[in-house]
Amino acid sequence: MSEGYTFVMMIQGSWWGQFRQRHQQGEEVHSYVQKGAGPPKETRLILFYVTKPVAKIAGYAEFIERKVGETDDLWNKFGPESVLNSKEKYDEFLRDYQKASFVRFKNLREAVNPIPLRDFLSLLGTKGWGRRGFYIDKGTTDKLLALME
Repeated sequence: MSEGYTFVMMIQGSWWGQFRQRHQQGEEVHSYVQKGAGPPKETRLILFYVTKPVAKIAGYAEFIERKVGETDDLWNKFGPESVLNSKEKYDEFLRDYQKASFVRFKNLREAVNPIPLRDFLSLLGTKGWGRRGFYIDKGTTDKLLALME
């Protein structure tokens, strides 16, 4: 599974800050909520790219699983793991979507040395990527983790 070893996920700065706060408060398992059946399906690690104005790979975590299902069922099972603090905020976020996905992860780590977007893209040899994220192999992951520590 080297090819899809790590999934690079885009995350808003406000959500990243809330996940960090949850972690600092001792919460071990977190869920990132997406509309519909979002990626990743299978991976080992998640790298978090925090969008502008931060524009850096700011941390990583161990992937547990992705759960896809009816919005109310998922909220009832995993809602407290998310940064959406109430059912009302959750419903507002999902609007008219009937299905959602919860990307569950643990052992959240903040990068000691976050990697700026320009350096990250240079290491990958690309100019950009899709908004839903993408997979990288173990070798690239190891290089990135070394740069962050």
